[in-house]
Amino acid sequence: MFRRRWSSIVEFLTEVRGELKKVSFPSRKETVGATTVVLIFCFIMSLYLSFVDTFLVWLIARII
Repeated sequence: MFRRRWSSIVEFLTEVRGELKKVSFPSRKETVGATTVVLIFCFIMSLYLSFVDTFLVWLIARII
């Protein structure tokens, strides 16, 4: 039982190592560029949602 479990662990780790060799990691420039895009998008969306929220609060206050 122990031998079977050990061989399955070794097989799993061998497959993990093989899959990690296929991974291509982004360069520093690509990482910085993608991070910048995400941060700018989050900032724009937070402004948009803030304006929508303010408008809806104003609209509800006018109705009530």
